[in-house]
Amino acid sequence: MDPDCPVYPADALPDAETLYDSLREAVSRALRGLPPERTHLVGIHSGGAWLAERLQRDLALPAPMGTLDISFYRDDFDRIGLHSQVQPSDISFPVAGAHLLLVDDVLYTGRTIRAAMNELFDYGRPASIGLAVLLDRGGRQLPIAARAIGARVDPAPQGASLVLSRGDDGRFVLALEKEPTHG
Repeated sequence: MDPDCPVYPADALPDAETLYDSLREAVSRALRGLPPERTHLVGIHSGGAWLAERLQRDLALPAPMGTLDISFYRDDFDRIGLHSQVQPSDISFPVAGAHLLLVDDVLYTGRTIRAAMNELFDYGRPASIGLAVLLDRGGRQLPIAARAIGARVDPAPQGASLVLSRGDDGRFVLALEKEPTHG
């Protein structure tokens, strides 16, 4: 866990590019001491994949990165069905013995990360798995913590989601979107 990451209220978050700069620095620190040729970023579709692509480029990491679409590994798949934007996972390197840094946009309950780890183990047994997230909004239901964090949100937004998007120019935009009410 990164104790030096900034903490913001949900209604006063800085722009996503500022958060990305904090995340890039935290990831750089998290990767120190790991063998570069056996250390891979793995982005979770879609926001985590966008972040991992940019981190890969900006940090000039030598080992290839991968992407995961955890749609088939979700524990609520039987309730909510398949997401309409399923994309293939792409892990083009040997996972066995590798050091992996999962990258996602928002860490909330931890269930997405659990699903990603389940999928990764289908590829082999890594030497280690770490986690990097743009935002940690708390609310964990599983014992999962990020090693590299752009910022924490406190208090976490109730009845709203933090949604990352990427513009045509590649810049990130973060929005607080009200969750739909059912009833």
